[in-house]
Amino acid sequence: MTDFLVPEEDNPGDITLSEDGGVRYLHFGTRWIQGAMSLTRPNDLVLSYTQQMMGWLLFEHSQAVHRMAVLGLGAGAVVRFCHAQMPKLQIDVVEINPAVTAMCQAFFKLPTSERVQVIHADAQEWTRQAEVQGQYDVLLVDLYDAYAEGPSCSSADFYQGCYEALGPDGICVINLFGAHESYAHNIENISKAFKGALVPLPEVDEGNIVVLAFKGKQLDISIGALLERAGQLKKAYRFPALKWVKGLLSHLGAKNN
Repeated sequence: MTDFLVPEEDNPGDITLSEDGGVRYLHFGTRWIQGAMSLTRPNDLVLSYTQQMMGWLLFEHSQAVHRMAVLGLGAGAVVRFCHAQMPKLQIDVVEINPAVTAMCQAFFKLPTSERVQVIHADAQEWTRQAEVQGQYDVLLVDLYDAYAEGPSCSSADFYQGCYEALGPDGICVINLFGAHESYAHNIENISKAFKGALVPLPEVDEGNIVVLAFKGKQLDISIGALLERAGQLKKAYRFPALKWVKGLLSHLGAKNN
């Protein structure tokens, strides 16, 4: 049964909800989906691209990660997942719109925990603050407006700020749209900030391409170790991680040819 309906006409800026097939969706006043939550398994990652936002686990063990920043709250999916699965992890969320936070608290089970801090700020300005420099092991970047086209933060300065916010072995995970004209521009700026140390995961059905960018040397991992970790992720979380590795290896092979 659908309890919340998306308006027939777009009203960008409104925070709206819809439900279908046991899944609740978040919208920013348009029909574009900004996030989702299973009503029966709220800590699961419903959308394929949100599962891929956990692709950093192929290169880093969760026990080694103590502090994460999530730029763009959406429906709070990655926050719920990481809070439930990584009990020692501190999660700082940077969200520009307090109304999105209020909606997540009311309808998307945003964790009420001392391990989750929501910071209402512009993500690009936040990355420039001296107190965040070098503080994070992982950054998850998912910044889109009501029409969910190109990322709302995509400049070279923004990605350099993400690089600086990470510790020496930090990993940045960015959600992009492969078919959008902004994709090449974002890849160029990410590559510049992270000195070419990045790989895309395979494009998923929604058209998203999740990019992993590395401040450390994690890309030196062996194929055997990648496959082993992919198997662990499949067993633990039911992620199609073996497909991710296949896509990564195909990309790296094409890049080296």
